[in-house]
Amino acid sequence: MRIKEIRAFELRFPYPPLADGGTPPRRAAWTRDAEVANPVSPYPKYKSRRTLWRPKWPMAGCLVTAEDGTWGLGMASYGRPVVSVINDHLAPLLVGEPCMAIERLWDLMFRLVSPYSAAGLASYAISAVDLALWDLKGKLLGQPVYALLGGPARDRQFCYATGNDTDWHLELGFRATKLACPYGPVDGDAGAARTEELVARTRELVGGDVELMLDCWMALDLEFAVRLAERLRPHRLRWVEDCLIPEDLDGLVHLRRRLPWMGLATGEHWYATQPFAFAAAHRAVDVFQPDIHWVGGATACVKIAHLAEAAGIVVSPHAGMNTPYGQHVCFAMPNIPWGEFFMGSAPGVPLEETVRIPGMVVPKDGYLVPNDAPGFGMDITLDWVGRAAQ
Repeated sequence: MRIKEIRAFELRFPYPPLADGGTPPRRAAWTRDAEVANPVSPYPKYKSRRTLWRPKWPMAGCLVTAEDGTWGLGMASYGRPVVSVINDHLAPLLVGEPCMAIERLWDLMFRLVSPYSAAGLASYAISAVDLALWDLKGKLLGQPVYALLGGPARDRQFCYATGNDTDWHLELGFRATKLACPYGPVDGDAGAARTEELVARTRELVGGDVELMLDCWMALDLEFAVRLAERLRPHRLRWVEDCLIPEDLDGLVHLRRRLPWMGLATGEHWYATQPFAFAAAHRAVDVFQPDIHWVGGATACVKIAHLAEAAGIVVSPHAGMNTPYGQHVCFAMPNIPWGEFFMGSAPGVPLEETVRIPGMVVPKDGYLVPNDAPGFGMDITLDWVGRAAQ
């Protein structure tokens, strides 16, 4: 079976009916007003909220259609430029290729984009095509993607919640939670002290049996990261995450040397496999966090999981529980024991009411089992795709 058509488009999710008539929130979600330390924090004009400087592009969708009319759907971020990379470059060169040869097609795409680098926006484009191919393969074979990847690695997937509405996470049954770090180097010692206060209050709230982590979202430098980690040592964090800008691989090695006792996690903004290979070779981190929609799709995530397994490194994909794509890959890989569920919805609103992808399941009491329908288990029709692509 060969590829008949590849078409990418800007994707705007049609919200479910419950968005207009569902459970009223108890309060606004933490994301509305919370300051989060970020790479642009040194610039006061953009410091208070990430929404002030991040691009406004919608998601990108990609349909890959086989000769018999069966289709698969992939998704990635940063719609407009990613759609252009797919439609103007990748799609014309992949039509006619065997649609089941996903390893070959991933390698081909990686090489095709080499003149402008497989990192960054090209990696998002590869992700969308790759995920569509896996969805198509599952439908052609009548199997969920996790079965094609080797079958379930466990009976159910343990999930942790990310966000600063910690009381709501506990009420929902999560036994591990991750905070967004509010302050960075530009805030000096006072900012470090306020971050410590937040972590201390949260540790007191969750108690000693709930795992606690801190996401620093590329906002720190080496010295501030070391000093902050030392301040937080009494609060027994499982890990600190994305302390440095993603390009600073040597800095990550030095951070590991200076904080041998602290769990370190990163990789959300790494692309393809090479940065993960470097970090594995240097044993620079304890947890890899590729994003399946950014790093190169399911194929890249599986390669990274195997690379990490050989180095004794755990994998926990970024927001892996927030889409069916991540759910299936996490469920199939033995060294992905934890899945991340980013909580951007308001406290009091059941998670089932926040789902924007039909057929997607959500964590219940801190665990999840993916939908076992063919492909990624999405209950999506071409009519839904048409509405989302408007």
